[in-house]
Amino acid sequence: MSTKVAIKNQTLTSFGGIYYIEDEYTCLFTDSIDRHLGLRSKLSGYQYSEILRSLTMVYFCGGDHLEDITKLSGDLRLRPDARIPSSDMIARGLKELAEKNIVYTSKSGNDYAYNACEKLNGLLLDMLLRTGQQKKGQAVTLDFDHQFIPTEKYDAKYSYKKSKGYFPGIVSVGGLIVGVENRDGNANVRFRQEETLQRIFNRLSGRDITVAYFRADCGSFSEDIVRTIFGHTQHFYVRALNCQSRQSDFDAHDGWKDVEINYEKIQVASFPFKEFMEDSNLRLVVQRTEAKSKEGETDLFGKRYVYRAILTDDWEKSEEEVVRFYNARGASERNFDMQNNDFGWKHLPFSFMKENAVFLLVTAMAKNFYLYLVEKLSRKGVEGLSPTSRMKHLLFTFVIVPAKWIKTGRRWILNLYTKRPYDRYVNT
Repeated sequence: MSTKVAIKNQTLTSFGGIYYIEDEYTCLFTDSIDRHLGLRSKLSGYQYSEILRSLTMVYFCGGDHLEDITKLSGDLRLRPDARIPSSDMIARGLKELAEKNIVYTSKSGNDYAYNACEKLNGLLLDMLLRTGQQKKGQAVTLDFDHQFIPTEKYDAKYSYKKSKGYFPGIVSVGGLIVGVENRDGNANVRFRQEETLQRIFNRLSGRDITVAYFRADCGSFSEDIVRTIFGHTQHFYVRALNCQSRQSDFDAHDGWKDVEINYEKIQVASFPFKEFMEDSNLRLVVQRTEAKSKEGETDLFGKRYVYRAILTDDWEKSEEEVVRFYNARGASERNFDMQNNDFGWKHLPFSFMKENAVFLLVTAMAKNFYLYLVEKLSRKGVEGLSPTSRMKHLLFTFVIVPAKWIKTGRRWILNLYTKRPYDRYVNT
């Protein structure tokens, strides 16, 4: 059977659901953005709220580059009151928001650039407060990690990851990103990290958000960093670096407890930690698993173990509870996957770190808004959508629907050509 095609010259769009998402974004954030960043134009020029909204809609229509606004603008401009900037206008507006890098010099004389982007990091938190995803007076569990972003930009530095790129420090609460600080790709993750964390804690406390628990990998294991964390959290959990002296203590210990975590049988024990901050009563929770021997290999010295340790100030939880709680930070790795693949972090648009820091933060705002939106729509019963759905599910179940703007009774109405009950989703 052959397919016959008839061309109907009508102004329809296949992205009918995007207009509701635009309305939601505008209602929530326009005033907050323009108040926080200031008015960009006093006449008819584009405001920052319009620039950020337009970039956000690129990703909600399935785009993955800033320049995709050029392909989508025809659909977005069908809206009668549409104000859609060009890709050049969006890029120019984002560059205007860039802040100067902070340059630190190491003891060896090497310079490393960091970009705190204070104004946008503050806006990021204010937007979370606006949606109710974070609340004043709330106590949160904070996860801190570094994500290497490979890129061949002008000021990108060669990293131990064997590629040029940036190495931003990222703070999250569950699936929400609450802070991003861009860094040179060749900067050691522990170098001046305590100052990065201090800035993050200050922003949170300034909005009456306290840190109940803090989790980080071994990149945060140093005295200066731990002291900073200790002073701003109720309890912290940091992966400790192993060393030969501690391993000897582990081998000599005979009070190991057998537990099963994630279908793996391990042994756990606790040790007082005295390497630094001796007056702080710190605890080292250690887990060990038996090292597997190669086939045909025998060990003359008996069993060998692989040890992993967590430094904490929490003596109330059992060893098993500490290990399980720390392992839960692995869920934050999903943040990086979504930012890279759904919100443009694989395709940084600018040549310089300070400008790309702006892009990282604006797209982090887009991802936080996405989590708010899918939770709201799934609660309203959008079929096939759940609070954990990825962007393609939102596209297939809500955004992609044939639509046409018509004027009737002096009002513009959006006609949707579908059997899905959109009136129930957007009018309640």
